[in-house]
Amino acid sequence: MDKAASSVHLSNDAKELTHSLGESVKCGAFSIGNQSCPGSKDSLPIRGITDKVVGVLGGGQLGRMLCQAASIMGIKVAILDPLENCPASSICFRHMIGSFDDSDAIQEFAKMCDVLTVEIEHVDAATLERLEQQGVDCQPKASTLQTIQDKYLQKVHLSHHGIPLPDFMQVDSLESAEKAGNLFGYPLMIKSKRLAYDGRGNAVAYKKEDLSYAVSALGGLDRGLYAEKWAPFIKELSVVVVRGRDNSVSCFPVVETFHKDNICHIVEAPADVPEKIRKLAGDVAQRAVGCLEGAGVFAVELFLTRDGQILLNEVAPRPHNSGHHTIESCYASQYEQHLRAIIGLPLGDSTMKISGALMYNILGKEEGELGFSLAHRLMQRALTIPGASIHWYGKPEMRKQRKMGHITIVGPSMNVVKAYLGKMLEREALSTSAVIPSVGIIMGSDSDLPVMKDAAKILESFEVPYEITITSAHRTPERMVSYASHAHERGVQVIIAGAGGAAHLPGMVASLSPLPVIGVPVKASSLDGIDSLLSIVQMPKGVPVATVAIQNATNAGLLAVRILATQNCDLQRRMIQYQEDMKDTVLTKAEKLEKEGWESSETLLKTKAADSEDLCVCACACDIMTRKDVRVRVI
Repeated sequence: MDKAASSVHLSNDAKELTHSLGESVKCGAFSIGNQSCPGSKDSLPIRGITDKVVGVLGGGQLGRMLCQAASIMGIKVAILDPLENCPASSICFRHMIGSFDDSDAIQEFAKMCDVLTVEIEHVDAATLERLEQQGVDCQPKASTLQTIQDKYLQKVHLSHHGIPLPDFMQVDSLESAEKAGNLFGYPLMIKSKRLAYDGRGNAVAYKKEDLSYAVSALGGLDRGLYAEKWAPFIKELSVVVVRGRDNSVSCFPVVETFHKDNICHIVEAPADVPEKIRKLAGDVAQRAVGCLEGAGVFAVELFLTRDGQILLNEVAPRPHNSGHHTIESCYASQYEQHLRAIIGLPLGDSTMKISGALMYNILGKEEGELGFSLAHRLMQRALTIPGASIHWYGKPEMRKQRKMGHITIVGPSMNVVKAYLGKMLEREALSTSAVIPSVGIIMGSDSDLPVMKDAAKILESFEVPYEITITSAHRTPERMVSYASHAHERGVQVIIAGAGGAAHLPGMVASLSPLPVIGVPVKASSLDGIDSLLSIVQMPKGVPVATVAIQNATNAGLLAVRILATQNCDLQRRMIQYQEDMKDTVLTKAEKLEKEGWESSETLLKTKAADSEDLCVCACACDIMTRKDVRVRVI
């Protein structure tokens, strides 16, 4: 039954609503067909994004991961790729076999799609421009692809918008190359303008005599070349920026990339750089994307120089190798964000949901079957690593240095993640007994142990991994500084510090560590611990230390659990149960008192007090020292 026939059975109100919804679909964020126009925020689609077909030019690993993200959201993805068994072919909604730089193929492909995007920038941008003029929705815009495809044109465009870049100039003869060398000095980068990626299209001239070889290595002057001043960088950084159709912007955290033979090998997220550098890198990246047209993900590669400058290397108008980690490490991956952006959905949360992530590219080490065997051995070892996720792209042919897949490792800190990577590459399975402590319990002397063991007992009852050690603010200040400064790098998330005597330990540790510190006032030989309590609560502004009652390490342990429970639903559930159990205990005691009278309860309490007074110190100290699951460090 067609729409006209079915509408006969609708009331006048229903007809009006149907007409309104139909107009919303045509003109809202979820346009149907190749028509697209801005709609109001109240536009309501009939079937929403499930009616959309996103066309992707290219079916490589980026297209594959776009399809994976789309399948979760109910978005249909069609791909145009010349290979019948390309990585995205097995999971896409539709695969049209054809080249993404073939004008006829692109025009035919566009007929089956509602919006066109790319997973590789080396497409026929001229055809996309003509399609845009005919009303086809392309994101990012063809003008952006034309600018990005020619790296020299890209640099000219960005420089006109005030983006910081290494100095560059066009090279159309050996004389102009020599002029660039005289102007910029050596070493000198000679680069191809077009079809350059993964280090291909770059050559270095270390002296004037190398220029001829560098030009020849890139295919000669007819290839289209330019020269670029060598950037004295100390780190290579990347920022993935997402821009929506409404010009809303979201940035993923700055990452550091490590290259092997000019190919991205490892990505660390977040980058180990000062906060001011992160802000500067994010600002440069956003300004660069701001001078380009269209919605979607843009990856901005950057250099950090010795003098603290951020220089832009290049921009990719698509999901990027440096953003693979976001699938596991961020609330919304770069692939989900790209789909949201090009369709017109609100952008997601680009922040990281864990403290450290590392992406390791699986590059072909050998040709053919031997290469496959080596790659699968690596993946098998990765399966023994906590927090590791494997992505295999399903490419049918193995070649040296070809990207065959990647492994992401996430953890509570970058140091922990790096340790996991080291184990994976050492061909050793990580011991299942290697547990990362979430809480560090420290004290200035073992005389504090009878008090501090109560925190350990609470953490054990909640199955929170912890470590316990002795470090004195006065007798071992270097050890205290080292512990406080590096605890967060090892994965510790909360520190509980015993404060006896001079009571300087909690405050000193809090001044050195970014972690929350809970001080436990411990009774000393005089003043009954009041001096310790007052010392903790008189920390100067900017050095926060939480505290509990004197001798109450139990509450310190519970507070640490509650802090961890803000990011751990299981701990939060256990804490709720703990509170229920306390309530039940009180009600049981109340019922017993009411039933048996106060005389019986008083006798029982006196007996318990006498027993505990004789045994508590030695028994508790023995208990904590002999437990196999508690790590005790004594200097």
